[in-house]
Amino acid sequence: MTPSARLSAAIEVLADIEARRRPAPDALKDWGLAHRFAGSKDRAAIASLVYDALRRRASSAHVMGEASPRAVLLGALALARGLSRQEIATQCSGERFAPEPLTAAEAEALDRLDLSAASAAVAGDFPDWLADDLSAAFGDDVVAEMTALAARAPIDIRVNTLKTERMRLVPDLAHLHPELTPHAPTGLRFGHGEDGRGPTLQVTPEFLKGLFEIQDEGSQLVAAMTGAGPDMQVVDLCAGGGGKTLELAALMDNSGQIYATDSDQRRLAPIHDRLARAGARNVQVRTPKVRGDEPLADLAGKIDLVVVDAPCTGIGTWRRNPDTKWRVRPGALDERIKDQDLVLARAEKLVRPGGRIAYITCSVIPRENDERIAAFLKAHPDFTAVDPREVLALAPDTLSERDDLVSPAGLGLQLSPLRTGTDGFYLALMKRRG
Repeated sequence: MTPSARLSAAIEVLADIEARRRPAPDALKDWGLAHRFAGSKDRAAIASLVYDALRRRASSAHVMGEASPRAVLLGALALARGLSRQEIATQCSGERFAPEPLTAAEAEALDRLDLSAASAAVAGDFPDWLADDLSAAFGDDVVAEMTALAARAPIDIRVNTLKTERMRLVPDLAHLHPELTPHAPTGLRFGHGEDGRGPTLQVTPEFLKGLFEIQDEGSQLVAAMTGAGPDMQVVDLCAGGGGKTLELAALMDNSGQIYATDSDQRRLAPIHDRLARAGARNVQVRTPKVRGDEPLADLAGKIDLVVVDAPCTGIGTWRRNPDTKWRVRPGALDERIKDQDLVLARAEKLVRPGGRIAYITCSVIPRENDERIAAFLKAHPDFTAVDPREVLALAPDTLSERDDLVSPAGLGLQLSPLRTGTDGFYLALMKRRG
């Protein structure tokens, strides 16, 4: 397919998403099934165009003066990809599968790209109903922060120190052009090609041998700052597929004991193969037999550290899942807040005197973060918040004195693409009095 034909295909997919209000992956999959002549590179390039348009949907519609799929894609080519009006016009020739030529109004809009009168929600490309929450999180920096959260994310991996070291793995992956992550000491970073695709890391011999896991640098950092270490008794309460469980095992050097569980046994399904591949031998998976079962009842009051990677809206991952930001609704936020309070209540029962809870979300809004910690501390006076600056002491040297990472209410730490070059993550530690 020509670049122009890919633009037309992207407009078609965007129209399907809008008309049927469906997730982008579903629309892209159906388009591919209906157009089997399109090769894998074509499908990847079309997906990249669609996701870039969704990243900048609000601002693109504003600068173009309309919200049609064509207008949003044209605006995103300028705002997300930095193409000039002339470069865009070259691809919109109207010839054989190409989009129709630019109208005079479209050309003028692409020359101006005027966001001066745009609201914060439009300029920062986020749902209008989240404006107050995000302003509470970022204040005057909300547009800059959210613009960074609308950019394309790199691909990060965590080197599995149970099997190798970062600098030993670099030569093996040299053909994929890895870079050292700016902060995480065991991370490597990979960029995207022109078609928007990164390297297919899951098929490399190094991945199959368990030498690394795909994990955003922010996720690596918050896991490291939980304070997990050798010989501890640790619970990963929302383990899911086991991403943080694997890092905890490496941080603990396969000593002590990790109990990994999740309220949904289906989410735990991948963890067993991942543990075996990584060589993590200090993990006991506790799968609930039925919904509502508490598989950790025998551990009450015995645990040094409970890691709560809480269910949340996932706002901090919008770089990777740009279509989800336009589908999240206030009701979903309310449900996640209930889930967060419930899982913290479960964690409280497990912690020994002097033990800690590490509360983590991939969100950036205080209602899911500082406010949940404040509510927990009010309900459980035998717990105190660990000073975020003390938590920063567990971070790599590049971050250990970054007071700007302290959250608005001073109860935790907030990572974000603008501040740390990572996905958005929140971390707070709470300690039970001895």
